[in-house]
Amino acid sequence: MKRLIFVFAAILLLSSCGDNPEETLVVTGKVKGLKKGMLYLQHVPDSTLVSIDSVAINGDGNFSLKTKLESPEVFYLYLDKKDNNDINDRITFFAEPGTITINTDWNTFDTTAKISGSESNEKLEEYRKTMSSINKRNMEIMLNASRSDNELDQIGIDSLQNISNRNMQRGYAYAINFALNNKNSYVAPYIALKEIPDANKKYLDSIYSVLSPEVASSKYGKELKEFLKGD
Repeated sequence: MKRLIFVFAAILLLSSCGDNPEETLVVTGKVKGLKKGMLYLQHVPDSTLVSIDSVAINGDGNFSLKTKLESPEVFYLYLDKKDNNDINDRITFFAEPGTITINTDWNTFDTTAKISGSESNEKLEEYRKTMSSINKRNMEIMLNASRSDNELDQIGIDSLQNISNRNMQRGYAYAINFALNNKNSYVAPYIALKEIPDANKKYLDSIYSVLSPEVASSKYGKELKEFLKGD
């Protein structure tokens, strides 16, 4: 009897140590209005999008997903509504160990998502908010140039092109400065790799050189190091 108790206690101990909180990501929340569907937790470990956990929704839209996470990185919450339409069905967020809460609506899945529990994701949203306004301005410039009722001479075309170029340079400058000013954030090497990989290598090298040791040893920190070695 004592041996049986000892074995049971050992099993409990092993199971309790199986999930290291410092290496575990838990994503919980609710998809309001969703009665039936599948939710998938996805990421890109190398170059292919992979689903690592899933849950069937059949009722109130509440969900909980979990995976091992050794280093903060971008993840995706994908909703398969069985409607043969992948538009607006994937939420992008910067994951880090711990519990992240995502609440949204089934019919505006990616546009009304409220995400909490990740400092890295807050930084990414801060960056994207400003970049969105810069990109919007560039779209306005291009639309103005392409309007059929707006006949432009060469001087006008050159002027719009110069404005567009300056706006794009503004975007690059903002991305570089944001990464440099947030050297302790895991978002910094991500921006360098995914947002401005074609920037002058001296700027990317400057970003890598100021990263904190913890960020430099993260997934994107290591990838940025390898990227810089490429040339």
